[in-house]
Amino acid sequence: MKVNLEYLEGKLESLDGEELMKIKDNINCLFQHCIQALGEEHPIRVVNALQTLCALIRGVHQKNKSTSGFDIINMLMGFDKAELCMKNLMESLDSLLCAEGSESLKSLCLKLLLCLVTVTDNISQNTILEYVMINSIFEAILQILSHPPSRREHGYDAVVLLALLVNYRKYESVNPYIVKLSIVDDEATLNGMGLVIAQALSEYNRQYKDKEEEHQSGFFSALTNMVGSMFIADAHEKISVQTNEAILLALYEAVHLNRNFITVLAQSHPEMGLVTTPVSPAPTTPVTPLGTTPPSSDDEHRLHSGKLCLIILTCIAEDQYANAFLHDDNMNFRVNLHRMPMRHRKKAADKNLPCRPLVCAVLDLMVEFIVTHMMKEFPMDLYIRCIQVVHKLLCYQKKCRVRLHYTWRELWSALINLLKFLMSNETVLLAKHNIFTLALMIVNLFNMFITYGDTFLPTPSSYDELYYEIIRMHQSFDNLYSMVLRLSTNAGQWKEAASKVTHALVNIRAIINHFNPKIESYAAVNHISQLSEEQVLEVVRANYDTLTLKLQDGLDQYERYSEQHKEAAFFKELVRSISTNVRRNLAFHTLSQEVLLKEFSTIS
Repeated sequence: MKVNLEYLEGKLESLDGEELMKIKDNINCLFQHCIQALGEEHPIRVVNALQTLCALIRGVHQKNKSTSGFDIINMLMGFDKAELCMKNLMESLDSLLCAEGSESLKSLCLKLLLCLVTVTDNISQNTILEYVMINSIFEAILQILSHPPSRREHGYDAVVLLALLVNYRKYESVNPYIVKLSIVDDEATLNGMGLVIAQALSEYNRQYKDKEEEHQSGFFSALTNMVGSMFIADAHEKISVQTNEAILLALYEAVHLNRNFITVLAQSHPEMGLVTTPVSPAPTTPVTPLGTTPPSSDDEHRLHSGKLCLIILTCIAEDQYANAFLHDDNMNFRVNLHRMPMRHRKKAADKNLPCRPLVCAVLDLMVEFIVTHMMKEFPMDLYIRCIQVVHKLLCYQKKCRVRLHYTWRELWSALINLLKFLMSNETVLLAKHNIFTLALMIVNLFNMFITYGDTFLPTPSSYDELYYEIIRMHQSFDNLYSMVLRLSTNAGQWKEAASKVTHALVNIRAIINHFNPKIESYAAVNHISQLSEEQVLEVVRANYDTLTLKLQDGLDQYERYSEQHKEAAFFKELVRSISTNVRRNLAFHTLSQEVLLKEFSTIS
């Protein structure tokens, strides 16, 4: 018999608590019959059983609100039989996922598991998952990811499922999926996971690029480019593409938990013909990938995605092995970064992308972020993370004496522009943020270059250029000093935070006060009103000897990333949002029988 999913689920939802309790024995009986039927040889029976289980779990759960006061496990299976029931269910699903059999059946097994995992918004309150922890399907998920044919069909669902399972009560108890994921070292499996994630993210980038090209033709785009950039992110219509938070979460868990995964990140992926979305029987309707957030004007999801991306980069920037790889001179890559159209810069031509170590792309990305997010709704948290990523990369370069051939000037210029933005919007920003934390981090990045630059800057002339940039932009540093001095001498709330910046500026001020009079005197003696860069550099080189700088401690120290202590609330909310979206996108048409019935058209 064909299962009428909509009817069954709707019927269960329409019953009140008491009515549901009356048919509890029938539900228990049906649930157990379905589990037995999973062992049948006839695929149609297995399909019907899987779909009925989905409908029972979802339908009964809709009634399991705290008010009705009964337990979902009892309602579905009965407390006394739950352990055996779930053991049999998980073993059957494991066998079906690992068997050579039908891809459609495997797809349905994964859908049932996703249905099971996401019935509650807060995944850690879903008691059924205790049985999924005890009867692990971790190896079945890995097998899907390590075999190209099954990965192409089911890789996306498998990766999303794994990302969710890893987040079940991750701080309260030992989660076997976390333990097992952290020790996977099989290359085929890790590569498989990397491929699925890479494909889903490149699909996101492709959609964004298509939308942007649509957007950039015509009067409106010309106008917004002309209006200017400072508040551009507030002013013009944002390009909306579904953010794929589930895949970003999977990438984060892999990077954060498994050190071996770092090697996969940078491998080139020739096999990109993956199916990243569930196959729909009606090709006219595009299927929404599970765990994606619908495009909307809701900026919160953008901030969440941005934060998660920066957390991933933070984990990479702290990892010694990842850093060795990122900085390896023998491994060069061309990375095409999205550059936001802005009034004061030309659109970059993508054709002449240089081939460089990957760390250059990470630094370019951080510079791009700094330059393009100075806006009224200032994303302070993201800026702090961005500067921390740069700092951690510099600490590695200093420690390992890596001389990276990078255009550091672009970073220095972006940092100074950010300081100027903080100063010109002091009143507005101070109402919401402690801007001195960020200012101190920026000043200390300059201090890092001043104190240790000779150990990691590519050439002596790049060290000279650093001094040239500080002297050229001395007005910005003078203004910053005046601002922090004013606030540190007042008895206001910013006194302590501002005075830290005052102390941190000591060497920058020493450089400005030492070289400026010498540059003015050189200009006067040689009767030159405007010195060229080369002439200023000449004065700088001639006067290093008499410059006195203070040694500043702790510039190359940082606090390591800790999820549990700092980010637990963020991840809890993120997983809740992903769980809701996965449940919503597990629509009936993805569980539809049309495809399955074609495949199993006869029962022998």
